Amino acid sequence: MKRFILGGLLGALSLFAMLSFAAPVRAAALDVADLVERYGPAVVNISTTKIVQQREQNVFPFPEDGDMPDFFRRFFPPGVTPRGAPMREIPARGEGSGFIVSGDGYILTNAHVVQGVDEVTVKLTDKRKFTAKVVGYDTRTDIAVIKISAGNLPAVTIGDPDKLRVGEAVVAIGSPFGFENSVTSGIVSAKGRALPSESYVPFIQTDVAVNPGNSGGPLFNLKGEVVGVNSQIYSRSGGYQGLSFSIPIDLAMDVANQIKTTGKVARGWLGVAIQEVSSDLAESFGLDRPRGALIAEVEEDSPAARGGLKASDVVLKFGGRPIEDSGDLPRLVGNTRPGAQVPVQVWRDRAARELNIAIGEMPSDDKLAARAAGQKSYSRGGLVLSELSAEQRKELKLNSGLLVQESTGDALRAGIREGDLILAVNNTEVRTVEQFRKLIGAVPAGKSAAVLIRRGNSSLYVPLKISGNGNG
Repeated sequence: MKRFILGGLLGALSLFAMLSFAAPVRAAALDVADLVERYGPAVVNISTTKIVQQREQNVFPFPEDGDMPDFFRRFFPPGVTPRGAPMREIPARGEGSGFIVSGDGYILTNAHVVQGVDEVTVKLTDKRKFTAKVVGYDTRTDIAVIKISAGNLPAVTIGDPDKLRVGEAVVAIGSPFGFENSVTSGIVSAKGRALPSESYVPFIQTDVAVNPGNSGGPLFNLKGEVVGVNSQIYSRSGGYQGLSFSIPIDLAMDVANQIKTTGKVARGWLGVAIQEVSSDLAESFGLDRPRGALIAEVEEDSPAARGGLKASDVVLKFGGRPIEDSGDLPRLVGNTRPGAQVPVQVWRDRAARELNIAIGEMPSDDKLAARAAGQKSYSRGGLVLSELSAEQRKELKLNSGLLVQESTGDALRAGIREGDLILAVNNTEVRTVEQFRKLIGAVPAGKSAAVLIRRGNSSLYVPLKISGNGNG
């Protein structure tokens, strides 16, 4: 009996030793409550205010006594404003989250939280409030840097998102719907996700509950390190439905450091249009399997053209890193410093070839759009405009106005749409594209112009803020 017990004990100890040596050594995970207690004070609530202009409703240029107002109310029901009613300024408020990355007051959040607003207020967990300065933002990655005047602040610890594993537990802290310092948890659902709206960010997908107001808040691993910035959700209802996306923190910090040091973000650029390699295309090109990024078009006088890339090439490797899906290429190129010489492996004529390409700097939104549009000329602010003919002005009963053919950059973000008519800029009627250019050209970067547009049968003012970071 003693031999059996001894043998069983030795066997158990041997099995324990084998398991101990086989399992990788990982840093101890924190309890979620301990994590929140230790690192939660570095998470902040962000509230914003934007002044918008709106026509006063139900304003009638007639005395209230008598039957005349009742007659006109048939034509102007509640909620409908007559043309020419006075404008008034309305404060539009927003909510978001952020986190302190250095004790001297630098805070990371999403660009869409602070873009185009007039005032940013930061509230700490100890109830102190500060008016923040927007240092800069990058719309392509949705990262912004803001700063408050304070010292000795609690700051987060930055982690390595490359070490994240699918299935690993993660925690988000933020202010969903204005409920400050709310904590939610879940797991990493996938890594390197490409979304249709953004080709430069390899998103971390989680099932952490994220809602409006969580934007810009941190995603923690259970070691208490920030591994991502909560940015987007996929939803049919507008609320959380189990799909949340975060920007990897290494990408966010690179963008933030560029904003702090140079005031802008420089990205690599090739100048190509690409598409996915299907199984049929792979077979026709002689590839062993569907992989790489197929070059559909090469722009003239672009880095790709100068480096020898051709339409029908399939990019298999960029800088030594394999391209499995076409979406891998824009991210790798965008994260490359302009001017770098990068080895690029392509599949051409059923054989692999090596090229060496000097990466260029990505142009601004307007310049990219102008390149793609050929002869179309974009104005500052991101608009393609055409002048109305005499017949069009007569039909529309207008003395002036320009037709919006395309809207991008600042104009698109301000809500100006294709098909709108621009009637005036800062209360000056516009008749020609050149006149519009001069009026917008006089607006300092970071300031807004009041653009009067006509959409359908309604007229409204749109504040067109001219960005100062090259993304206009």
